[in-house]
Amino acid sequence: MKIMAIGGHAGDMDLTAGAALAQAILDGHQVVMFHLTPGEKGHPTLSSADYAQQKIHEAKAFASIIGATTRFLDYGDGELAVNDDVKFKVADVIREEKPQIVVTHWKNSIHKDHANTHAIVEDAVFYAEIKGFTRALPPHSVRQIYYADNWEDPFDYNPDVYVGIRDEAYELWLEAASQYAYARGETGFQYLDYYKALLVVRGRPHGFPRAEAFARPEWSRQTRMKSLTEGA
Repeated sequence: MKIMAIGGHAGDMDLTAGAALAQAILDGHQVVMFHLTPGEKGHPTLSSADYAQQKIHEAKAFASIIGATTRFLDYGDGELAVNDDVKFKVADVIREEKPQIVVTHWKNSIHKDHANTHAIVEDAVFYAEIKGFTRALPPHSVRQIYYADNWEDPFDYNPDVYVGIRDEAYELWLEAASQYAYARGETGFQYLDYYKALLVVRGRPHGFPRAEAFARPEWSRQTRMKSLTEGA
């Protein structure tokens, strides 16, 4: 099975879903890290151009460590528009890579690139599967979308899936995530400390030492039953 993690910035999916993605690779699945922007405008001393190159290098290092591949679009941090040009570019990558699962941002965020990525991905998945949208590659249907647990996307976020993280996957993720300077706290916020703690917070109530949480669209949370007693 192939999983595509689509983030507004290099590092978004790496920190929020990276442990589960590393574990999926250890279990024999494929993972594509797809970054729509580098997220290059947040460094206190580096220029945006220099930090963009650093973020791309860090993203490739993360992917190499966990065994994933990387894809990038060339939009700038804070400049990601919600329009059909972007949506079809993402849809084309979905048709090319053919993931069964897509992981991306929840819709309600304090960061416009996160919210815009959500909107882009929702339509891109639709465009990718519809035969009537004639593109260079044939249609492809994504089976499931998951929304990652990002501290900047908290509003009305209600996870319903908890993936227990084994020690081997956790250590692999920790090594990979540490490649990002911002994750190590060099831009201010201690991202890695936060997500390490969140793994424990999400895991303990569900019987895991560590877990990553995900939300699904409302339509995919529905359970089909033959009778009212089937789920009792």
